[in-house]
Amino acid sequence: MFQVAIVVGGGNIFRGASAAGNSGLDRSSADYIGMLATVMNAIFLQATMESIGIPTRVQTAFRMSEVAEPYIRRRAVRHLEKGRVVIFAAGTGNPFFTTDTAAALRCAEINAEVVLKATNVDGVYDDNPRRNPNARLLDTLTYQEVTSKDLSVMDMTAITLCQENNIPVVVFNLNQPGNIAKAIQGERVGTLIGGTWNSTVSKTLG
Repeated sequence: MFQVAIVVGGGNIFRGASAAGNSGLDRSSADYIGMLATVMNAIFLQATMESIGIPTRVQTAFRMSEVAEPYIRRRAVRHLEKGRVVIFAAGTGNPFFTTDTAAALRCAEINAEVVLKATNVDGVYDDNPRRNPNARLLDTLTYQEVTSKDLSVMDMTAITLCQENNIPVVVFNLNQPGNIAKAIQGERVGTLIGGTWNSTVSKTLG
């Protein structure tokens, strides 16, 4: 049985790092607003998933007890064991950290076997595919290659967390129908960071 936890972002509503400085908004305040945006997305996602019969729980990094549970690691693991999808919101609960870092952190905390990073491109390229039509999609990468080549996959804190905890990362296109199912089932899709496809497939399917 698959156990699935989701870390949601809030960039479609408010992006803290981009908004900082506007109208005197400092970075910490902007990041907290961004965290609240992730809670809005999490509640919407929960309602959508439960409307099609998927049991879910939303856990937030800071207390919002009227709308969601506070993040408690043991409770999150128990929900997963019972077959519920756990949606983590409000990032890490701290400013200056991205939802990528929150995903890597929660992944390590609940002993998840792989981070699946859904994005709007097919994976990691050796150059920006929007600027360079000859950019090549990379099949696999090491953590060191991501950092040394400064590839804009995840922020460095997230990559370092994954490396230290030996957690592979699969980067794939969210907009391609069927890709989420393929990624969850361990099929080759997008780019794999920090692992080999055969071993990652066996772990994901295990």
